[in-house]
Amino acid sequence: MQNLNVSEKPIQLEHAQKKNPKKFLKLITTVSTFGGLLFGYDTGVINGALPFMAKPDQLNLNAFSEGLVAGSLILGAAIGSLVGGRLSDKKGRRSLIMYLAILFLFSTIGCVLSPNASIMIVFRFLLGLAVGGSSVIIPSYLAEISPSDRRGMMVTRNELMIVIGQFLAYICNAVIGNTLGDTGAVWRYMLVVATLPAVALWIGVVILPESPRWLASKGRMAEALKVLQLIRNESVAQQELNEIKAHIQAEQKAEKVTLRDLRVPWVKRIVVLGAVIGGVSQLVGINSIMYYGTQILENAGFGTKTALIANVANGLIAVIAVITGMSLTNKVNRRTMLLTGLTGVTAVLITIGISTFALAGSPALPLVVLSLTILYLAFFQGAIGPLGWLIIAEIFPVRLRGVGMGIATLFLWLCNFIVGLFFPTLLKVVGLSGTFFLFAVFGFIGVVFVAKNLPETRGLSLEQIEDNFKMEA
Repeated sequence: MQNLNVSEKPIQLEHAQKKNPKKFLKLITTVSTFGGLLFGYDTGVINGALPFMAKPDQLNLNAFSEGLVAGSLILGAAIGSLVGGRLSDKKGRRSLIMYLAILFLFSTIGCVLSPNASIMIVFRFLLGLAVGGSSVIIPSYLAEISPSDRRGMMVTRNELMIVIGQFLAYICNAVIGNTLGDTGAVWRYMLVVATLPAVALWIGVVILPESPRWLASKGRMAEALKVLQLIRNESVAQQELNEIKAHIQAEQKAEKVTLRDLRVPWVKRIVVLGAVIGGVSQLVGINSIMYYGTQILENAGFGTKTALIANVANGLIAVIAVITGMSLTNKVNRRTMLLTGLTGVTAVLITIGISTFALAGSPALPLVVLSLTILYLAFFQGAIGPLGWLIIAEIFPVRLRGVGMGIATLFLWLCNFIVGLFFPTLLKVVGLSGTFFLFAVFGFIGVVFVAKNLPETRGLSLEQIEDNFKMEA
């Protein structure tokens, strides 16, 4: 693997590319966000694969082992998100993206060839490490390589690619499930599709330059300048490098964060706020739909093949809602938008619970549940999805951002894991109605907590947000 040491000097590109920094930036964004596409596909494909995987002549899964198969990826992602950032600080963003591509490919092939549930769970966990790592490293890479005036659009492109990946997974599930549904190993064909973007990401890393900010942080200023000259106009490159140097010097003089900082009342408030927003965003049940949407629709009365097709609507509305939400983040107040999203999903969850109880056995129930899950996704992906990560990133002061976002992200992934692990068991024990009533309880808690504790952050600098928390302490 010596010849794949991608942390070394970036490859020299043709002179023509140097004259088109905007075009090259678009190419960088497209290639690097294949990681987001893999994130989305690998979390979404289980939605359609699980019913076939669970059959007695395949992996013979019960309700709890179904939860383990789905949840093991999320547990791996929680660990990957914590470890990935630190490894990229040491090895470089570009190196870690390549290693993630290899891990995506290796673990996907392992899942495809798994002979039993235990092996499947192991490889799904390894796949989760890649998913979690990509959730941290790719947005960081995009933020560090993008110009300030395009940073928001470039970074949120990764979120869009995640939901596109899930949408593509639902389409592949529907096509493969309906054409090869009578084949025992149809779920293996669904899973193997993810090897294609993994290979594309692995090959595409060759054209990615290293992050100029990472290079500068390691004292490799000449290499950082060369990268900036590839992705900026000549007149801007040197100026930006000077700004990066000044920022690095300021960070070196700043006090180091310790656990004692978390005892300060206003700091503790921010950490709790970030953790609760991260946790509630998962405990309202979003990933019960993203991971188990096919089973929810089956439970409501659709056949498996029909449910696979109907679930494509969920993926499509998720993509449309995220695009809409991204366009609204700078036009609508954060607090108002998040409260609207939480109130909307809570109301829909209660309505689903009532409908599945009141319309039990009715031929109208499947269509009612499908319509309500689409409405749920419109509220969640249009408001909670894009705002959750944005608010968590905004509320932490610079010197506490690493620690604070680490804690908030950990809570988010752990709550995601809990939903993924126990949803099949809840579905079996308390039914669809009881499960969605439980999610609604967490939605109500989220509405009350956000209304009481979240200040408005739109239009404020990070320093103003920090000062406001200090004054309110």
